Amino acid sequence: MISLKAINEENFVDAFNLKLAKGQEEYVSHPVRSLAQAYVYRNQCQPFGIYADEKMVGYVMVIYDYDVPEYDIWHMMIDESQQGKGYGRAALNQIVEYIKAKPFGDSCRIALTCNKNNYVAKELYENIGFSVTGVEDEDEIELVMNV
Repeated sequence: MISLKAINEENFVDAFNLKLAKGQEEYVSHPVRSLAQAYVYRNQCQPFGIYADEKMVGYVMVIYDYDVPEYDIWHMMIDESQQGKGYGRAALNQIVEYIKAKPFGDSCRIALTCNKNNYVAKELYENIGFSVTGVEDEDEIELVMNV
């Protein structure tokens, strides 16, 4: 059973201990960097631990961009030892449900970016319902979903 739990003083060290698989460092930032961003943007974001039962197996952050407005999914990652078990797909579906409740503001648009060489992540996002917009920034492509 996969669940999302807000990162707080009780579980942030578990997020620090998550490990990216070799070669994935070019695709996603480690939760340490993301949590620093979460502190800066604390009035418009929510970082989550992704849990399989009671064990943190991944991390993701949802941020609301008031300027667009849209919800963005940042820094989603699954620990190297837990990949290939469907946890990313299950967590992504829960994140979309969380965003549908519009916790920070009104928007039907969810955006995320993906390294254009990260074919596994791109396929997952497209299978969930995200579409490539054609917007690129360096090695990142944008995908969106309207909910």
